[in-house]
Amino acid sequence: AIDSLDDMETVFEGIPLDEVSTSMTINAPASVLLAMYIAVGDRQGVDREELRGTIQNDILKEYIARNTYIFPPEPSMRIITDIFEFCAEEVPSFNTISISGYHIREAGATAAQEIAFTLADGVEYVEAAIDAGLDVDEFAPQLSFFFNAHNNVLEEVAKFRAARRMWYRIMEERFDAEKPASKQLKFHTQTAGSTLTAQQVENNVVRVAYQALAAVLGGTQSLHTNGKDEALSLPTEKSVRTALRTQQILAHESGAADTIDPLAGSYYVESLTDELESEAFDILDDIDDRGGMRQAVESGWVQGEIQDVAFERQREIETGERIIVGVNEYQVDEDPKEDIEEVSEEEQQQQKERVQAIRDDRDQAAVDDALADLKAAAEGDENVMPYIVDAVKAYATTGEICNAMRDVFGEYRAGV
Repeated sequence: AIDSLDDMETVFEGIPLDEVSTSMTINAPASVLLAMYIAVGDRQGVDREELRGTIQNDILKEYIARNTYIFPPEPSMRIITDIFEFCAEEVPSFNTISISGYHIREAGATAAQEIAFTLADGVEYVEAAIDAGLDVDEFAPQLSFFFNAHNNVLEEVAKFRAARRMWYRIMEERFDAEKPASKQLKFHTQTAGSTLTAQQVENNVVRVAYQALAAVLGGTQSLHTNGKDEALSLPTEKSVRTALRTQQILAHESGAADTIDPLAGSYYVESLTDELESEAFDILDDIDDRGGMRQAVESGWVQGEIQDVAFERQREIETGERIIVGVNEYQVDEDPKEDIEEVSEEEQQQQKERVQAIRDDRDQAAVDDALADLKAAAEGDENVMPYIVDAVKAYATTGEICNAMRDVFGEYRAGV
């Protein structure tokens, strides 16, 4: 739990932030976690220009797939563009967003929908930043993407290849980007959590290995391999090690990473790449006709498209048209008992006490002043990030900082 700067300082104790790059899968409170990371760097004496890493910071896909939002779309987009502007000036080596198709695919989307909806989110963020007065070549090089790797190995390879080609065209033709780095689709890939099964969990090691291979063959720059037991709980240390070894075997033994785009020229992969690109561009055209991604999300159209696919996939599994090994075919009578990771009530209580101790020891007047300044900035048009950094350094908690902005921006309720 990262409830205050004290927790972030504990996490990075003994880790020099000028020597590492850190990725944080955080969205609605991304501004707060980034501010904490910057504050830790300041305490370590690290120049902000040396800080490297990524915040996910992709709020649109929260309304689409994950539902861990706080504020309505408009102020959420304002915070994101404030982060773009702040980081371009203060933390230029930090990737300010990881535009995520992963969760869209987890919710049920097809490969083509994953590409289209992810890039449409990217278009929306670029347009919002330009509308806020930012130059595309100033912030676009720090945009990054986050995709899913599913079971159909060759389709996934084609998906990654199509996404790279499409983003290059979008940035060059739609936004007149000039820097090569502005047109490059940098992406991280995670193997598909939704494909993991609670039945015969050892099968998940095989699934993860094939998915990771697809990501490498498709050109990913960064990779997350899931633990075999993530259908049951947080992974155990042993499962994490197996997931790590999967990557290391791919890197050092398989030869898959020895050349760029190793399946280029394959008739099937090339034709499938063309097919997915064409289908995804058709979806993008449909989104444009609906007024852009934000309006398509607010109307519920995107969510409905994904839900239709998810329903059909579930029907196929239940009727046996789609085989899931160990679930609807090749079952065994009983599985061996698995060790699973658990968080005890005692550990939860310890964290509550830790947060209370921070509140008891901090300068409450400084906290109140910092939160008041943040609210004033949110009510106006100042960039909120410097005020969030100040609040973090006063040891305001994540919840207190978000509540200060919630008082100004309101809270989003789906369908209300």
